[in-house]
Amino acid sequence: MGSLSFKNLRNALLGAASFAALLTAGAYAPAHAETEKTSVAIPAYVVLFLAEFIADDQHLWEQQGLDVKVNFIAGVGSMNAVIAGSTDFSLSSGGSLTRAASKGQPLLAIANMGNANGQNIVLRKDIADAAHFDPKASLAERAKILKGKTIGIDAVSSVVHSIVRVVAKEGGIDPDSVTVTPMQPADTLSAFARKAIDGFAGGPPWTQQVITDGSAVIVADGTKGEPTQFNPIGSVMLITRPDFCASHNSICVKMGHVMTLAAKFIKDNPNESVSILKKRFQNVDDAVLKASYEAVRDMTPMPPVPEALQLANAENMNVAAGFMKPEEKLKTYDNLFTTQFAK
Repeated sequence: MGSLSFKNLRNALLGAASFAALLTAGAYAPAHAETEKTSVAIPAYVVLFLAEFIADDQHLWEQQGLDVKVNFIAGVGSMNAVIAGSTDFSLSSGGSLTRAASKGQPLLAIANMGNANGQNIVLRKDIADAAHFDPKASLAERAKILKGKTIGIDAVSSVVHSIVRVVAKEGGIDPDSVTVTPMQPADTLSAFARKAIDGFAGGPPWTQQVITDGSAVIVADGTKGEPTQFNPIGSVMLITRPDFCASHNSICVKMGHVMTLAAKFIKDNPNESVSILKKRFQNVDDAVLKASYEAVRDMTPMPPVPEALQLANAENMNVAAGFMKPEEKLKTYDNLFTTQFAK
């Protein structure tokens, strides 16, 4: 699949307050430092990757002495590109990382930008009304409505796909009774509007958009951690090959620090963060973007240091989704993350 650079979306404005805050945080690399080139892939065009948008618009890459090429490679393809060596980093789920490790392809998480899964499942309101759906019922009760439905996802075997399967099991139904259809956001929204699919799963702002306009109801709210037994989880992890940091330590140091600065910006600058999102999601209502930003803000750990528990929960979700067998679970996660770079 081809890749699409987001460099043309860079925000040229840097507010004085944010500028001062970044200087205080040591955002600028020494003027004489050599600029190092690297690359990062993102698997979906959603608000969950706000940290990357901020790093780009606020010039955090350049301030740390990095020249970063950002590519869009859908679903698990972004992490597979890291494994293949065609990109240095990806922002991927902990579930993808642990699944790769179980297959003999160990990777290394150097930051975690989301400690909840962040994926919602929404269903058309006309279907929900006909079934007398109760949005205040337990997740186990709400999930029953998924039986026999057709749900749009971003890619097969992605974290979005796993959420659909896990939530179906919460409702006591066979995950295979839910038909999934891989498609990208524009196609998903179009199919939803013309009732070609019953619902879809994904991250903000797309699920928030149909909730806000009243055309859908939430079956499961991943931005609030549903299903809760897998929290905290590594949902937006900055991942690379272990040998890459061994041979390019300074790049990993800079990348980890940029993620920390971006996390701080998310926490401290709500208006600026929403403005950055507006440049990328121009046709999305401001209220939707604000709600999407708030969901990501609440999911963002500070500092964004990866932990073994986040990976353990991600792997447990893989097993629950049927993407791994229980006997394939890893005995340790110690070699799959490091705390030395997200500072």
